[in-house]
Amino acid sequence: MTVLPKAPQVLNRAAFATLLLIALMMGANHVAARIAFNHGVDVPTAVAVRSLVTALAVALLVAIQRVPVVFTARHLRVLPVIGLLVGVQSLCLYASVARLPVALALLAFNTYPLWTAFWAWVFYRRIPERAVLIAMPVILLGLAMALDVLGAASGLGAAGQWVDIGAGVAFALTAAATFGVALVLTQHEAAGVDGRVRTAVTMGIVGMLALATVGAQGGFHLPNAVSGWWGLAALTFLYGTGFTIMFTLLPKLGVVGSSPIMNVEPVFALVLAWLILGQAIAPMQLVGAVLVVAAVMALGLRKPKA
Repeated sequence: MTVLPKAPQVLNRAAFATLLLIALMMGANHVAARIAFNHGVDVPTAVAVRSLVTALAVALLVAIQRVPVVFTARHLRVLPVIGLLVGVQSLCLYASVARLPVALALLAFNTYPLWTAFWAWVFYRRIPERAVLIAMPVILLGLAMALDVLGAASGLGAAGQWVDIGAGVAFALTAAATFGVALVLTQHEAAGVDGRVRTAVTMGIVGMLALATVGAQGGFHLPNAVSGWWGLAALTFLYGTGFTIMFTLLPKLGVVGSSPIMNVEPVFALVLAWLILGQAIAPMQLVGAVLVVAAVMALGLRKPKA
């Protein structure tokens, strides 16, 4: 996973539609992952296959477009760290998707803007913007409602609900926290590396980390049913295609960054998980989901400080 600089405030129809398509693909990727997990695939296997195929696809794109590959000593020090962080993020997010309803896992992960602001303060003493401080309680409240932390919607009570969702939430928040560190390091230490090159390197490292995990657990856990193979193929195709579109079509459409529009990914995941997996959430949880998505999009749409 990678994030590009901010997009322009005004988008043409083609760019808007393309951004929505990428968000749809990324949301569908997680639904496909859940199908694969339900039929014998484990998290390291899914991350290894997805990441290595994506790394090869983006590397081919770099070669075809003859993108200059130039690293400074600073880049060579920080890129492996970023790759390891994104590797942990990928493993943790898929682990959350395997345990929670897909949309709820993505909503918990969508706290990463708060983590990014926190790590920027920790590492670089950058004071969080007022907008981030205002959005923080809104995001946390929405997340609490979406996850039904008191167990009101599920009828399990707080203790029973946390037994049910605790591990999945912990994995999602760990993914958000590590992704926040990766974003801060990318912005301050690796911004000079072309996004395509950075993504190819990062995905390659993520794939190697996942392969090491696969080896440590005794080998690949492949699908035990046809549905699992379709899920594994779909998550790989959707993830790799989403990134390829991001780096080929968006620049031609005048979009040089990932737009806040792409934060509707959990919404697409919610609808697809309901249609395909039969996963549904209570009305109160839906209100919480809307709060989280709206707050994160508002943060992305704010005007950057001069």
